Amino acid sequence: MRQLRSWVTGVCVGSWRACVVVAVTMLIPAVWAGAIALGIWWGAANPWSWLAPVVLVCVGTLGLSRPVCRMVRHLVARWTGTVIPSGYRQPGPVTRLSTGYWWNGFSYERTSRDAVMDQKLRLRWSDPANWRDLRFTAIVAVGAGVVAAVPQAGVVTAVFGFGRAGLAPHLVGVLGLVVAVATAPYAWRLVEPVAVRFLRASTAMTLADRVDELTAQRADTTVAQAAEIRRIERDLHDGAQARLVALGLSLATAEKLMDTDPDQARALMREARVGAATSLTELRELVQGINPPVLNERGLIDAVRAFALDSPLEVTVDADVELSLDPPIESALYFGIAELVTNAVKHARASRGRITVAVDGTDIVVEVEDDGRGGADVRADGGLAGLRRRLSVFDGTLEITSPAGGPTRVRMMVPCESL
Repeated sequence: MRQLRSWVTGVCVGSWRACVVVAVTMLIPAVWAGAIALGIWWGAANPWSWLAPVVLVCVGTLGLSRPVCRMVRHLVARWTGTVIPSGYRQPGPVTRLSTGYWWNGFSYERTSRDAVMDQKLRLRWSDPANWRDLRFTAIVAVGAGVVAAVPQAGVVTAVFGFGRAGLAPHLVGVLGLVVAVATAPYAWRLVEPVAVRFLRASTAMTLADRVDELTAQRADTTVAQAAEIRRIERDLHDGAQARLVALGLSLATAEKLMDTDPDQARALMREARVGAATSLTELRELVQGINPPVLNERGLIDAVRAFALDSPLEVTVDADVELSLDPPIESALYFGIAELVTNAVKHARASRGRITVAVDGTDIVVEVEDDGRGGADVRADGGLAGLRRRLSVFDGTLEITSPAGGPTRVRMMVPCESL
């Protein structure tokens, strides 16, 4: 009984999926058929009868090719779990220049709206994925749509066969019904291999996307380096440099007062000693922010434990692994952990946190969890987006789970062959 119920369910689900595949894959051929019917209806004697069908075919094919491909990807991912990357070119940032114009990567526009619209049009029509989509809509109609239409054809044959009198029509109806029932669970499955083979990004598209990604990463790295240099310069100018200048003035004044007012000179020298100690502390904190000495001396795990001890958040570190990482990766993960813990204290109002460092094959996985109020999201100009871009330089990923009310869990994963 259970097997019978499973078989009936498979036939019903397969019939429904086959109908959906036919409706999606035959959408553009239906437009072509409508254009041909329109041309026949107008008649060949009319010299302009060809214009409307041609326009209908061109506009319909170009306008429906990308939506059809997106629907096929969605159906394949939902039914089989196979995710097919789209490979479409993604728009870059639109920035405003000091001249007041907006740069979208292609041209200068007076307003941000014009820049975004121009960028979308240029990407839409210059994307090499357009030719792939046009080719796929023709292939999938023949390779998957025709096969998926077999159960429907069997049902139509059965209806016409049983609707007519006589033994022969009834036999044809029985044959059509058998074909429909037998092919229903399998007719739709051909859409997956066809989509995987012809809808994936080509090598040229993958290389072009990689070049764009590396260009964006280089720009982000340049901007981050410039911002870091400005921060160091500002900290030196406003902190240690100002204190050292004051220290020099105090020593010069004490030198002049040494003979006339020794007590005042001693007081100035005591103040100078305190200022020197404060300047030394600020310089040490500056060096700590640039490259913590404990990170170079004892590695990532001990540096994270030292950071957790100094954090105002009650942080538990779970890292029972031995790591041998490249210094750039260590630095990126350390400052990423520091930024996430700081966000938990500053924005999430958390009281406890947990840092887990583990190894998964050749990947190092770091999870930072807090009991804050949650609701963290990745904004284009936010710190989490910047952290994701910094990790992408090492082909790393950043995953965030932060429902409203908490908890927030951030997972960083970076491949490292030296593990």
